[in-house]
Amino acid sequence: MSREHLETIWRAGVDACLPERVVPQHLPDPPKGRMIVLALGKGAVPMARAVEEKWRGPLSGLAVTRHGAPGRLSRIEILAAGHPMPDRASVTAAERLMRLASQAGPDDLVLVLLSGGASALACLPGEGLGLDAQRKLTSDLLRSGADISEINCVRRHLSRIKGGRLALAVAPARLVTLAISDVFRDRPEDIGSGPTAADPTNIEEAKAVLRDYGIAPPEEGWSESAKSVPGDYRIVARGWDALAAAGAAAERLGYRPRLVECIGEARDVGRDHGRRAREMAPGEALISGGELTVTMTGDGKGGPNQEYALAAALAIGGDNRVAGLAADTDGIDGNGEAAGAWFDGRTARSRRKAEAALAANDSGRFLERGGALFVTGPTGTNVNDLRIILRVPGNGR
Repeated sequence: MSREHLETIWRAGVDACLPERVVPQHLPDPPKGRMIVLALGKGAVPMARAVEEKWRGPLSGLAVTRHGAPGRLSRIEILAAGHPMPDRASVTAAERLMRLASQAGPDDLVLVLLSGGASALACLPGEGLGLDAQRKLTSDLLRSGADISEINCVRRHLSRIKGGRLALAVAPARLVTLAISDVFRDRPEDIGSGPTAADPTNIEEAKAVLRDYGIAPPEEGWSESAKSVPGDYRIVARGWDALAAAGAAAERLGYRPRLVECIGEARDVGRDHGRRAREMAPGEALISGGELTVTMTGDGKGGPNQEYALAAALAIGGDNRVAGLAADTDGIDGNGEAAGAWFDGRTARSRRKAEAALAANDSGRFLERGGALFVTGPTGTNVNDLRIILRVPGNGR
């Protein structure tokens, strides 16, 4: 019963943030001229489809999503690119987005549909910075333990599309951005590295991030981001929306939820939540969101949610009255195909092997062997992680 309840709660959070629910109510009034859609991110195709289904006038544009993501559109072209590492298709995608933006006239409306993952999917390195150098820098940052705000600060200052530059290319056309936020505190400059948002940071701050994590700043590619941009920016779904919906679902199932947003190292937060779970009263639920980070010291398989799950399982010990699920709302966690993982008092029965897997950043393989991976495929949205721990009455499931 615990797994059934956990999945019901998790899916309620995801469903509340699906594009078909949140996009239509924010569509702008029709323009005198053309409507051009520029969609980029893991939710690009579902967001564009929501527009196609509701928009009655002429419509064209481009949706950039990751390789292998399913979907079909009738009026908007789809282009697949690399994620989490940008590839040559990511550069092509960014060039085409910038070209379409620059072709818009004063009577046209450019509707940007933005979701998490856009930073890699539309990558246009700064002048003099090659794609290989950009890929290595991205890899170094992702392995360093830097949080997404720090990573995107660097990205914005080594790009020709991020940091408000796409917005500047749209002028003199009207610009409206509808964003699904996957970042803590929902700062527009951090959602997809802010292609249509003003950026309050500067080059020196970006270089300081690299120095803090022992990464050599590249010599070329730097440029200052836009400090003021035109357009209307609206966040249509965010992590707290998923938390609220998950909490409501937990209440319907008879639990007393506590909702929290948090950031930090995945294994540290997992241990903390596991210890807190052992002290919860029967029927309580700890539901958390926000992005966790992983400092890579090994070369294993997994992701933040899987590290969290394994660390939480170790902290829970053999308590069979606690069960949890940690999964990314986009359906993909880290470098595998799982959304995340289940965990309970039996997950880390082989404590020595569990600790070794955690130390090697190999939580995914350990959890896979135990049948604990949670696989959903792409969900169509992306409001970051959603983690649920239930203290169930009785002994076990």
